[in-house]
Amino acid sequence: MDYSKYGQLEITRDGPVVTVTLNRPQVRNVINGELHDELATIFTDLDLDDDCELVILTGAGGYFCGGGDLNWVLSQNRNLVVSAHAGRANRRIQTSLLDLEKPIIAKVRGPAIGLGCSLALLCDFVYATPDATFADPHVSVGLVAGDGGSYLWPQLIGYARARRYLLTGDPIKGAEAANIGLITDAIPDDELDQTVDQMAKRLISGATYAIKWTKASINTALKATASAVIDRAGAFENLTQMTKDNHDAAQAFLQKEKPTFTGT
Repeated sequence: MDYSKYGQLEITRDGPVVTVTLNRPQVRNVINGELHDELATIFTDLDLDDDCELVILTGAGGYFCGGGDLNWVLSQNRNLVVSAHAGRANRRIQTSLLDLEKPIIAKVRGPAIGLGCSLALLCDFVYATPDATFADPHVSVGLVAGDGGSYLWPQLIGYARARRYLLTGDPIKGAEAANIGLITDAIPDDELDQTVDQMAKRLISGATYAIKWTKASINTALKATASAVIDRAGAFENLTQMTKDNHDAAQAFLQKEKPTFTGT
C-alpha cells in the first residue's frame, strides 16, 4: 500500500504494525479540512493493506488531537456545500473505523477533543496518560455532537454519565476516564509506549482470524447503534452549522473570549 499521498498523517510501519500519527503538532494536531479528508480514507486503505495486521493511532508532539480547527469550523457556518462535504467525510471516518477488522490501539497523550475524542473511542484499546484530556465539547461551540460522541459515550459509560459530559462539553482526565470505563486504561507517561507495544505484540502473535472476527462480532451491535444515529446526529450538526450561535461561539473562541449564546 502506498501512503505517500498523506501529508497531514504520518504513516510508519514496523513489520505488520502500522502507526498512524496525526502530524500537525504546531497546532496541537487540530483537524482542518485536509486532515479531515485524509482521515476519511486512511482506515479503508489500512483495511486493504495485506501487510498490515494491527494499527496504532496517535498524535505528534505530545498531543493526540485538539479537536476541529476553528477557522475550518467557521468556514462551514451557513455554507451548505462545505458543511455537506465535511458531513460525508465524517460519516466515512466513523464507518471505516467501525468496519476495520484489524485491531487498532489508540495511544493518547495530551488532549483528545471533539472528533479527536471520537477517533480514540472508536479504537479497540485506548491507553492514555492519567493527565490526558477527553472531551466532546461540540455544545460549547454551538454544535450537535455529530461525529460519534452521541452514540459512543452512552455505549461506553451509560446514558446518565454520557449526558453529563455531552450536554455540558465538560472534559474528563485520563485517570477518571479509565475508572468509569470510557477508555481501556490510564498509564504513566514513561510506561505508555511500552504498554502499547506489548499489547500490539500480544495481538499480532495471537490467532489472527479469531481476534479479527471477534472484534467484528463485538462491533456488530455498535455498528447497528451507529447506523441509527450517525445520519441523524450529522444532520443536526449540519443544521447547527447554520446558526448564529455557532458562528459567534467560534469567533469568540478564536478571540479567546467566552461565547454568549442567544438561541439563534
